[in-house]
Amino acid sequence: MKKIIIAFGLLVSSLGYSQQEIKLDIADALVIRSLEFSYESYLSDESSFGVSALFNLAKQDVNFRYNENMMITPYYRHYFTSDYKWNFFGEGFLGINSGKKESIKDSGVYDVKYTDGALGIAVGTKYVAEGGLMIDVYGGVGRNLFGSDSPVIVPRVGLNVGWRF
Repeated sequence: MKKIIIAFGLLVSSLGYSQQEIKLDIADALVIRSLEFSYESYLSDESSFGVSALFNLAKQDVNFRYNENMMITPYYRHYFTSDYKWNFFGEGFLGINSGKKESIKDSGVYDVKYTDGALGIAVGTKYVAEGGLMIDVYGGVGRNLFGSDSPVIVPRVGLNVGWRF
């Protein structure tokens, strides 16, 4: 019990002293009808951790959509420059995703549900205005590791607009 209290105290204190951001991926919302919300907390000027939640709102039969119906993505970012306004970063992520994949068996087409975990990397850049408005653009790719019914490649692409506080 003592270890749990200490771990919880460290987590709360680390969040209390760091800069934080909340963001919405507007490219996903406008182009492919999905919502992706993100939260990011800075560990130092050079690194941060965060989590994204993607919810696909597009129907299964549209021409262009993510395969994933839902994806939770914890990530770690390392910032390579120290400029407050413009910053270039590299990211490592673990995407837990679920969705449907089309499968052909016995002369029929079936939708097979899957849940899998992807490990991947991404790169991007971030702009932060003095008032707290932030915009980041990133792109990367991950590979699903566990399931045989899931797609092999998982994209990680975004244009986020948010607020730093």
